[in-house]
Amino acid sequence: MTAPTSITLPAAGQYTREWLDQIQTKLLADERLIGWMPLDLDADMTFRAGILVLTNLRLLARHTGQDWDAHALSPESQLDHVDQHGVGHLSLHNGQATIGRWHYTLSHGPAARQLLDLFAARKQGLASDPVTDDATTAQPEIAAPVNLVSPPSTWALFRLWRFARPYQWPLFIGFVLTITSTAAALVPPYLTMPLMDKVLIPFQNGVPIDWALVKYYLGGLLLASLLAWVLGWGRTYLLAKVSERIGADLRTTAYQHLQTLSLQYFGGKRTGDLISRIGSESDRLCVFLSLHLLDFLTDVLMIVMTAIILFSINPWLAVVTLIPLPFIAWLIHLVRDRLRHGFERADRVWSELTNVLTDTIPGIRVVKAFAQEKREVQRFRDANDRNLVINDRVNRLWALFSPTVTFLTEIGLLVVWGFGIWLVSVEEITVGVLTAFLTYISRFYIRLDAMSRIVSHTQRAAAGAKRIFDILDHVSSVPEPVKPKHLTRVEGGLQLNRIGFRYGSRQVIHNLSLDIRPGEMIGLVGHSGSGKSTLVNLICRFYDVTEGSVRIDGVDIRDLPIAEYRRHIGLVLQEPFLFFGTIAENIAYGKPEASREDIIAAAKAAHAHEFILRLPHGYDSLVGERGQALSGGERQRISIARALLIDPRILILDEATSSVDTTTEKEIQTALDNLVKGRTTISIAHRLSTLRKADRLVVMDKGQVVETGRHDDLLAKNGAYARLYHAQSQLNDHPPASAGSESHDNDE
Repeated sequence: MTAPTSITLPAAGQYTREWLDQIQTKLLADERLIGWMPLDLDADMTFRAGILVLTNLRLLARHTGQDWDAHALSPESQLDHVDQHGVGHLSLHNGQATIGRWHYTLSHGPAARQLLDLFAARKQGLASDPVTDDATTAQPEIAAPVNLVSPPSTWALFRLWRFARPYQWPLFIGFVLTITSTAAALVPPYLTMPLMDKVLIPFQNGVPIDWALVKYYLGGLLLASLLAWVLGWGRTYLLAKVSERIGADLRTTAYQHLQTLSLQYFGGKRTGDLISRIGSESDRLCVFLSLHLLDFLTDVLMIVMTAIILFSINPWLAVVTLIPLPFIAWLIHLVRDRLRHGFERADRVWSELTNVLTDTIPGIRVVKAFAQEKREVQRFRDANDRNLVINDRVNRLWALFSPTVTFLTEIGLLVVWGFGIWLVSVEEITVGVLTAFLTYISRFYIRLDAMSRIVSHTQRAAAGAKRIFDILDHVSSVPEPVKPKHLTRVEGGLQLNRIGFRYGSRQVIHNLSLDIRPGEMIGLVGHSGSGKSTLVNLICRFYDVTEGSVRIDGVDIRDLPIAEYRRHIGLVLQEPFLFFGTIAENIAYGKPEASREDIIAAAKAAHAHEFILRLPHGYDSLVGERGQALSGGERQRISIARALLIDPRILILDEATSSVDTTTEKEIQTALDNLVKGRTTISIAHRLSTLRKADRLVVMDKGQVVETGRHDDLLAKNGAYARLYHAQSQLNDHPPASAGSESHDNDE
């Protein structure tokens, strides 16, 4: 029997172990298990846990509450895969007949694709046993979940050298200062030996004190202390300054790289998590570099130099001093990995806290409108409690580790006392030597204890560095061209040649071709989910097509620098987004150097000038967080003015008038009628009346173009567009009883 160790499929739950164990009793004599995948939809498209198992002879399937279903495989067997509207389907065919069909949500898409690969390999005779041929002893293994996050490693800290390299000379100077300041700090204990042996002990034996000698040694102690203080101050200031700059460069680089990533990356990330990585984690790294790492280097130098001095004074006493070191090293190795994983979990939970804040504070109006304050407080409390639980686990481990190190160092100090007194009794060393030794030993163990505490800070910093480098290591799915081309003049013609696009494993655009002439106005219509917004995203190159090509004036947009290409596109989104700042700053966002006259002209064209003048500070009025100080229609007109100011060759209106009332829509539409002249315009609208003046309407359904033509011509065809139009007309003739005045628009 073959254990499916060559695949990594998502775990389907506890039931998989039981069901895979049951498979052993159902396999034929020469049957081998190749792989499996979880199912979560039954034949009636109802959520129900299930499993699909592939062997070299059959496909076996089962859902909870049902018996096993087996389908024999033959050389003609074919396993096909289709995904549609968020649901995946696997179909088993023998010739022309479909003998089995299974369904799943797209969260199990990766597992389905791996199972398809194993099925294809089985047909080619490649699914052989990688472990053993003993059918009576080999047991199938539950495939581990896909682990996309590798555990953090302290090696991630070494990658920071990329940011430290520009400051290598200040770092070198700081390292020299660290050595010299540490050496200066070791001078005072050394001077206590002659002070004890040549001054104090002879005085106890009746010899008068030599005050000149006292002044000499005390002067040396004062000079060494002053030198250590000056060098320590210079070292701390210089290295802290460098570490702050390394942290600032790290934040800037991470944020800059984040801006280059495609929308696909942000679609799978939480805002709070990204804020936590760039903000909190980089700040933690800065503190680690400026404080903890500096202290660690000082401790290491102090221990090494102290050990050298101790061996030079008395080798045997030095050996006794170092007895606790192996035990402390063993403890550090024991707790290091546990602390590392604990701190990573704590970082993830802290991101959950930030996510709650970034969800609720911008959406506070919705929270209050639905009276969900207690619910959001409970969400925050739950995340906070998880944070406490994880940190309590780490603290329990650290609480045991730190006192244990301190206890071992105290034991070592007692051993040195005992052994040192014995050496004095046999006149191997003098009291001054023992006093200096104990002074060095005290510093040695204090530094050793402090150095052991670096484990906690290092693992926290390693976890933070790993999370930041996860961003920096991510490659954009919309890359810049290696050999970019440049358009000297943009006419605005767009050619979509047999393009296709997938969201994950879901096919959204299918083999779509469309030719848009320069200056032509295209209206995109279709049911929700037909692919209109996706098509616009592909034209803007927010995503790259998976098949075919999108061309502007005959040049593939993937060959053009992204920023250079997008400067020719004006985009008005369905949900207008304004940044915190003044109205003038928001209008000029795409063209910061625009004059006040240009800003006012764009506002007038968007019919925004009148309401702006009614605000207390006019164009210098603050719009609030995400434009909350303005109404939906006002925000939309500001976003239209923002797009018009850059005078684009291609204008894209994604439900540009969806947030305004009928009167305001007519004002904006009047302005747009003049502004679209000479520009290639792509307009998406559910209100079909807004598209009557389009040169051509493009009707989409299930990611494909099903009809094109003018409004009257499409109505005459009595096809997909006519059905959409008549459905809207019926809705407007019989509006819902609760509909407000805005819902009585002629085409809504």
